[in-house]
Amino acid sequence: MLLPSLLISVSLALSAPAPSRFDLVAHQAEAARAESRLPEAIRLYREATGLRPSWADGWWYLGSLLYDQDRFAEAAKAFQHLTVDPKYRGSAHAFLGLCEYETGRYDDALAQFRAWAGSGWAGTRELRDVGYYHFALLLTRNGEFIKSLALLTSITQQLGDTPEIAEAMGLASLRVTDLPENYPPELRERIWLAGKATLYAQQNPALFERADEYAARLEARYPHQPEIHAFRATLYGFEKKSADAEREYREELKISPNHVPSLVALVRIDLQRDDTVEGIVLARKATSIEPGNAEAHHLIGRILFADGDLAAAAQELEAAKQLAPTTPAVRAHLAMVYGKMGRIRESKAESDAYLALRKRVETPSPANMPPNDAPEKTR
Repeated sequence: MLLPSLLISVSLALSAPAPSRFDLVAHQAEAARAESRLPEAIRLYREATGLRPSWADGWWYLGSLLYDQDRFAEAAKAFQHLTVDPKYRGSAHAFLGLCEYETGRYDDALAQFRAWAGSGWAGTRELRDVGYYHFALLLTRNGEFIKSLALLTSITQQLGDTPEIAEAMGLASLRVTDLPENYPPELRERIWLAGKATLYAQQNPALFERADEYAARLEARYPHQPEIHAFRATLYGFEKKSADAEREYREELKISPNHVPSLVALVRIDLQRDDTVEGIVLARKATSIEPGNAEAHHLIGRILFADGDLAAAAQELEAAKQLAPTTPAVRAHLAMVYGKMGRIRESKAESDAYLALRKRVETPSPANMPPNDAPEKTR
């Protein structure tokens, strides 16, 4: 009676498929990684992903191990295989951004970080902090200073008062488009002072007294340098000191007559007190210097609307919308102008767009940042 059972067992054993080469190598790679035999794990993951290029987990661990060893170019090649994978694509874009940054491919890194933002900022808290920081540096390099500061502000509560965050905030605040590793040494003190002032102003709650201490030192040390008065004016604006802000913006224009952010800020102040005469002159000067400045076109549209020139107002606001379609105020003012012109369907469409954008902005987070509106130019 034992013989038939023995024959059946032998038959089943002979018919069971042997593990494939991929299965063996993948198992060995997992074991090597778990036991921190990293060079062996990297070699085995390379072999396993070569045997089965669709193995997403293998590419993920291969890229992660290479990244941890500062082998950024090799890590990037691994993460490239994951940009369409539903499980890993968000984090893969973040790691690709970091790898491209470390290898000096800054434009490619910025594109990867934008893709990461578009996919919902996936990743661990640590990855998001590091990613936000490097994304912010590249936004500053690209002239997108406001977005850079928004990202840096989002991590100040988590990381605190660190030299790296203060330096990054200083670069963006003074509109310096260099990276931390290559800006001129003579700018170091003013960037540090501006960064500390910004960091204190962006605390929750804001520490304006401490911010003013650093801003005053900055202005006292460098009263005739560009960007200093504009920065001080911006800080006064946060503190609701409009008269002081206006004075500093005008001081900036004495040093840098074509300083578009100061021109635009003064137009806003003029609008608040219904001074459309100076406002239109300053706004048109801003657009003559920077034809692609969305806010300058927006402000011209508002002034023309206030003066009753509806057709010209619509033209300027349409230009602003084309340049910055995700700015809620542009869509709201365009809806108002269309309504006055009797263009009811278009007015409703713009109102709906405004409400949708406003709803998104009401929950502040880095994910609300527009992917790539027109950069804020240096001058």
